[in-house]
Amino acid sequence: MKKLIIFALVFGVSSLFASCDSKTKTDNSNLETNKKEKKMNTIHLTKAEFLEKVANYEENPTEWKYLGDKPCIIDFYADWCGPCKMIAPVLEELAKEYEGEIYIYKINTEQEQELAQAFAIKSIPTLLFVPMNEAPQLVRGALPKTEFKKAIDEVLLKKPKTN
Repeated sequence: MKKLIIFALVFGVSSLFASCDSKTKTDNSNLETNKKEKKMNTIHLTKAEFLEKVANYEENPTEWKYLGDKPCIIDFYADWCGPCKMIAPVLEELAKEYEGEIYIYKINTEQEQELAQAFAIKSIPTLLFVPMNEAPQLVRGALPKTEFKKAIDEVLLKKPKTN
């Protein structure tokens, strides 16, 4: 009888661990799925990353030389800014829609104050549209998605204007 009770306890405990392990595996696979679904396509930049991926204004302060391999939009924002929060989901949508064609970078002006000063960011959101081999264009304020798409198509991707 003791052996039967011990067997039942051992079997019960091992079953408990097995169910916890499968629950953990299920939870982990759900986390992975959620991470993929919530994957952000905008790219947050630090000053060091900006100097490497966008423009090294320290080495070349008098001439703009874009270092990227695709056109980009740079969103200068702050977490507390209402209009910045309004355009953030639009930028995420556009990053997905134009994946492989452009980059959408985000720079938190509170954390990267030197970058904000270097570009004379006085109000946010401020957006820098950077085409290939041309001077960037600065836009202050929130834009509707239609205006973003128009600027991306005409300024960054040089698609013919549609009337």
